[in-house]
Amino acid sequence: MKKRTLALLLCAVMVLGLAACGKDPAASSGSVSGAVSGDVSTPAPEKLVNVMALSGPTGVGMSKMMQDKLVDGPYTFTVVSDNSEVGAALTKGEVDIACIATNVAANLYNKTNSLTVLAANTLGVLYILSKDAGVTDAASLRGKTIFATGQGANPEFVLDRLLTENGLDPDKDVDIQWMTAQEVTAKMVQSTDGVCMLPVPAATALMIKDSAVREAINITAAWDEFSESPLVMGCVVVRNAFLQEHPELVEQFLTDYEASITFMNDPANLTVAAELAASHGITANAAIAAKAIPQCNLAFITGDEVRDAIQGYYEILFEADPASIGGGIPDDAFYYIP
Repeated sequence: MKKRTLALLLCAVMVLGLAACGKDPAASSGSVSGAVSGDVSTPAPEKLVNVMALSGPTGVGMSKMMQDKLVDGPYTFTVVSDNSEVGAALTKGEVDIACIATNVAANLYNKTNSLTVLAANTLGVLYILSKDAGVTDAASLRGKTIFATGQGANPEFVLDRLLTENGLDPDKDVDIQWMTAQEVTAKMVQSTDGVCMLPVPAATALMIKDSAVREAINITAAWDEFSESPLVMGCVVVRNAFLQEHPELVEQFLTDYEASITFMNDPANLTVAAELAASHGITANAAIAAKAIPQCNLAFITGDEVRDAIQGYYEILFEADPASIGGGIPDDAFYYIP
C-alpha cells in the first residue's frame, strides 16, 4: 500500500513539472517578464533636440541641416512664420533651440532669464521698395505712406532709427501702415506709386510679381552710414535648462548648423540651396529663394564676436526705445561663450 501511494505521488510531481515547463512566459512574474523583454528590446532612441525655425531669412541657413538630419540626426524641426510663436514655444519648453529676431530674444531674456544666444545667423535683410521714382534715400520718404511688416520687432525699430537719423519724425513726417507681408504685397500691386518696407525673400517675391516695383533703399547700407554696429537681425537661442542638461547636443547642433549655413551661402550651391529652402517651407518657392538667398546676409557669429556685434545693436535700440529689448541691455550671461 505504501509503495502504491509513493508511486502516485511521484506521478503527480512529474505532471506538475511538465505543466510548469509548458507555461507561457508571458504569464510569469513581472521580474521574469522584464528579463525576457530586456533580452529582445531595442535600445532607447537618442535624445531628440526640438528645433524651431522661422520662415524667411532667419530660417534659410537651416535648410540644408533640415534636409540632412531629418533621417539620421537627433533633431525634430518645426517651421513657423512669426516671432511670437517662437517666443511662446520657448517659454513653454516646447522647443529647445530656435531661430528668432535679436530684439525678441533680448525681450525674452529680460523677462524670463531662461535662454542663451548661441550665434547670430542673419544680418541686415530689409529694403525700401517703391513705385515712386522720387524715393531715392531716407530723406525723400518725407510725406510718404509706407506699407511695412514687422511691427514690434526689429523692422519697426530699424525703420524708426533710419528715419530719425535722416531728420524725419516717424510719427509725424511719414505714415507707416503696419500689416502682414501678404497685405503689403497686395497694396503695392494695387498702387501706382506705392512705397513699402519688406525683408527678403518677401521683397524678392514682390519684385518678381510686379516689375514696376524697384529697390529704392538698401537699409543695411543706409544703416552702415550712421552706425558702427552691424545690423544683426536674427540669432539662434537655446533654453538654459536644455543647455545645462545636454551640452554635448548643443555643441553638435552648432557644428551641424555652421556646416548648413556654409553650404547655403556658397554661390556654387545656389540652385540646390534654393530647392531646399522651398521644400522645407522657408520660402514660397525655389525661384524666389534663388534670388533672395544672396541677399539674406546669412552669418554664423559665435562667442565673444556675437556678444560684441549684438551688444552694439542693442545699445542703439535701447537708446531709441528701452522697451524694444525688454527694458535693459542683456548682460554677458546672455551669450554662449564656451
